[in-house]
Amino acid sequence: MEAQMHYLIEGIDPAPYRQLFELDDAALAARNIVRVTADGKPGFPCRVTLDEAEVGETLLLLNHTSRDGATPYCASHAIFVREAGTAPARFVDSVPPVFGPRKLSLRGFDASGMMVDAMITEPGEAAGGLETLFANPEIVEIDVHNAVRGCFAARARRA
Repeated sequence: MEAQMHYLIEGIDPAPYRQLFELDDAALAARNIVRVTADGKPGFPCRVTLDEAEVGETLLLLNHTSRDGATPYCASHAIFVREAGTAPARFVDSVPPVFGPRKLSLRGFDASGMMVDAMITEPGEAAGGLETLFANPEIVEIDVHNAVRGCFAARARRA
């Protein structure tokens, strides 16, 4: 018998950011975007590939709206998008590599965009945290944030 899919985690769509890599640094600065080169690993988590950039890779550090709509939980924060990230990663009932070394904040939302429950997970415990929150049938999606810096990491959706 085939295992039932419980959740899906996808990277963000890179299309809105592709043209930004062609801009010079002054044009990026005018948009509050900074071009950076990864100088360590971990340290530059891409929100498209949901993996760490390799040392020497080019990324953009920019503001991303992770939650909008008619809810008090609208949110935006800085994220990294790597130039090599041409297609969103997709993880089914598993967590992306970028979650592994980080303490994470998991925020569970219902269908109307209201937060129902939340928790912090230690490095390596993200999968268990997602399963715990998704055990609540009201929760339809979970926003994952890096707990230390607060930036959006990814969204898990109930399948």
